[in-house]
This record gives sequence, C-alpha cells and structure tokens, in this order.
Amino acid sequence: MTSPTAGNTLWIGSYTPDGGGRAHGIGAVRGHQDGSLEWLGTAVAAESPSFLAVHPALPVVYAAAEQRKKVQAYRRLGAFSLEPRGESQPAGEATCHVAVDPRGRFVTAACWGDGQVLLYELDDDGGMAGRFPAASSADPHATLSPGSPRQSRAHASLMLRDGRVMTTDLGHDTLRIWTYQPGLGLVPDHEVVLPYGSGPRHLVEHPTGNVFVVSEYSVEVFVVRPDAGTYELVFRGPATAGGSQEGDSAAEICLGPQGNFAYAGVRGSNLISVLEVAAGGTELIPVKDFDSGGDWPRHHLVRGSWLHVAHERSDNIATFQLDPVTGLPGPRLHNLATPSPTAIIPAT
Repeated sequence: MTSPTAGNTLWIGSYTPDGGGRAHGIGAVRGHQDGSLEWLGTAVAAESPSFLAVHPALPVVYAAAEQRKKVQAYRRLGAFSLEPRGESQPAGEATCHVAVDPRGRFVTAACWGDGQVLLYELDDDGGMAGRFPAASSADPHATLSPGSPRQSRAHASLMLRDGRVMTTDLGHDTLRIWTYQPGLGLVPDHEVVLPYGSGPRHLVEHPTGNVFVVSEYSVEVFVVRPDAGTYELVFRGPATAGGSQEGDSAAEICLGPQGNFAYAGVRGSNLISVLEVAAGGTELIPVKDFDSGGDWPRHHLVRGSWLHVAHERSDNIATFQLDPVTGLPGPRLHNLATPSPTAIIPAT
C-alpha cells in the first residue's frame, strides 16, 4: 500500500465525550482512487472539534471547539498529524462553524448558542491575532412572535467570490452579508430576510454567483441572486422529492462536480436529496431522495465522482459513486467506521 499524502487526506470533525460523542479529537482519513476511505487515526486530541477549516496556502487547520467556546489553530505535521498552534481563542456559546478567507486574511466563527459572528485576523504564519465581534441585528420577524423573543443563532459563514462574507442566522431566519475591513472586522452590508420559521443553516455559492441555502427547520432550499451587489431571494422550494417528516432537520448542502446538481442532507429521515440546478442557476428541483447510509447525516462532501456522508449517531462515513449525467448515486460503495463524525474537510 502506498503511503498517504497530504493531497488525499481528509480531516474529520467530531464530537468527543464533552459533546455527547465518542471521538478523541480531529480524525484523519485517507481517500483512495476507488472512492474508499481508510481511517488513519486521531490527528490530534481535541474537545468536540465539530467543524474545521483549512488555510488556503499554509499547513494550518482551524477548529471550532464547540463546547469550550473556543477556536483553535493547528499546524499540520506530515500528511496526517496535527499539533496546536498557539493558544486557543475565545469565541461564543456553541461555536459550531469556522471558515477561512480565500486570501488567508482572516477566519470567521459562527456561534449557534448566542448568535455571535466573530472574525479573527491572521498573521503571516496563519496564527490568529485580533478578534472582532460583528455587530448584532434585530429579529426582522419580531412582530410575528410578540412577547416571545427569538434567540439569534448564527450557524455558518460563506466566503463570497467578491470578497464579502455571507452568514446564516437560524434563529432570525436571515442571511447577513458583511464587508471585511482590516482592523475593524465584519461591517454590515445588507440582509436578506427568509420566511418565518425556515431556519437557514448551510449555504454554497454556485458558479453563476447565486447562493443556495438549505433551511434546517422547514427543510427547504432557497436561491438568492446578486443584483448590482445586493442579494435578493429568487426561489423557494422543498429540499426533498418526497417531502419532510416529523422530526426531520436539514443539515448540509453542496454542489456536484459540474455544478448541475446539488445535494441536501436531511437528518431524521436520514436521506440525501439530489436536486437539479435549473433555470440558469435560479431554481433547485428535487430529483430523487436516497438513503444516506447511516443515522443522522450531519455533513457530506462531494470529492470528484464520490459522495461521502458523515453520520454522527451511527459512527460511520458512507461513500457513493455519482453518475456524471444523472447526478444520482449508485449503491453504497464503501462504509468507514469512525466515531461521531460531524464534518469532512479536504486537507488541501
């Protein structure tokens, strides 16, 4: 067997016992050419590193320490080992997501527990320097729930190709667009208000520049389109072909290799929905739902022609091969046992 290299290594975010999981830290997995995955071990011990992000140019990985209210940087050692780089940085309640600027200027952290969006400027070695909380915003749907204030719940950040940042707020059903200003952090640009109770969770930018959003609570997909720099809602539709069931919650959305299909994960029913990208990237039409291959599909990744699905509760990553024409997966190709996986992130 050939030795693993950084180019085919995947980092695995996880829950450790402090978060109700069974992992020991950030996992390392090797991807083979046939789509199968090989468990290499725990890259570094860490407490509930539930989401990860990789620096675009340096061998540095950032992790959201969800239960500790921290963000930690790690230096990569060889192909599949990590070590802490500097001290962890304070974050907010239930820090659940991190993302890195494509130019390596900063890292953002989204905090589900208290709604904070934080920015950490990076030094030349990828270390986290200044910390800047973003300004908070009021609930745009406050009049719909008088006497019952809703908690802001930031969940994810997306680095837009024009240099701005878009974040989701599950609690306030809002997409927020920010501009980065050195020494100040994220400055509010504008907002897109989604329907009440939808709960936007994760998002991905299509080659057209449109952004696709999956909503955790309503299990829907939305398309927002930039018009002269301002995003507008142009599409709302179901995230699945068969409809959602009681107890379902959507998790992740990602694109296929050609951008012709999107894939949405739904926990509860434990399925992945294939959606066709239609009307020039302004519509998402459900094609077919299929069994995700485990319990509680928390995150999934398309890597070439392979779809890898991380199941938090059944301790496995299921792999499927995607048809390049129909976008549909074949039977489950491979199953990797790994404890409490919550994110699958390519090392490069």
